[in-house]
Amino acid sequence: MTTPRPYKILINGVVQSFHIAGSGPVCLVHAGGPGFDWNYIRLPLLEQTMTVVYIEPIGTGDSGLLSDGDYSMPRYAYHAHKIAEHIGTEKPYFLGHSHGGFVGLQYAIDYPNEIGGLILHSSAPCMVPELGFEQTRQIKLYAERWPDRPEAQDAFQAWMDLGSGAARDSESFLKLLGRLLPAFFGNYWNLPEEFKEWRDNLNFYLIPRNPHTWDAREVLNTIDTPTLILVGEHDFNCGPRWAAEMNEKMPNSQLYTFEAGGHMSHIESPEEFAKAVSDFVSQPFQTRNW
Repeated sequence: MTTPRPYKILINGVVQSFHIAGSGPVCLVHAGGPGFDWNYIRLPLLEQTMTVVYIEPIGTGDSGLLSDGDYSMPRYAYHAHKIAEHIGTEKPYFLGHSHGGFVGLQYAIDYPNEIGGLILHSSAPCMVPELGFEQTRQIKLYAERWPDRPEAQDAFQAWMDLGSGAARDSESFLKLLGRLLPAFFGNYWNLPEEFKEWRDNLNFYLIPRNPHTWDAREVLNTIDTPTLILVGEHDFNCGPRWAAEMNEKMPNSQLYTFEAGGHMSHIESPEEFAKAVSDFVSQPFQTRNW
């Protein structure tokens, strides 16, 4: 597996780091969180057919911090757009995972004529209390689905601990994440051997961010960018409810569900994931007739 080439640029005085690997159509890839290190979303199979630009989100890794704490969706989208401008690509694809998908939707809203296609991987159209309530409901169902697995019961408790403010810094968050991790997969006990290395290299940056909400549901019908919505059947975090709503409201979308999958289908089903994305990129997209 080739190591992605690292790059850094300045955007309004803030260091923005990104990494490039592969060849073919350009695809910006934005990690979730916000706060996850970009390496967890590495997509080596996709690099075989696309030029993958892994964005190292501001506030993580070698990218800089924002002095005003305004880590808003328009700000993240702006930084992604400046990367696209810098590398000279006019209409890149944008693949966002979870919170990165929020950024992708914002990118399509803010730069509608400058995006070739949108890939929303286990994402949602809002970041409001309603999302949190649904996550809690779904992770309770997850624990009920695995009543004899102590890891599943502890994952539910880890979610409750996270909600009560138990994560005070990056280190304490990573400890909670280690307990929560089983819930991010359809079947945590049936993962490939490579998963251990992926798990051991997970990193997260918990930094001060101005509190804010974000909701794109009222404008989804205005996003006519060709869009692929990917969701795991058992994703507790950004599950089928949100995928179905986006697919219903977005005029040029298509939905792909990973049977019995979770929130990390790119790890749980890498070949299926890469094929779904490659098929989407290679097909002539037909506008829906309503």
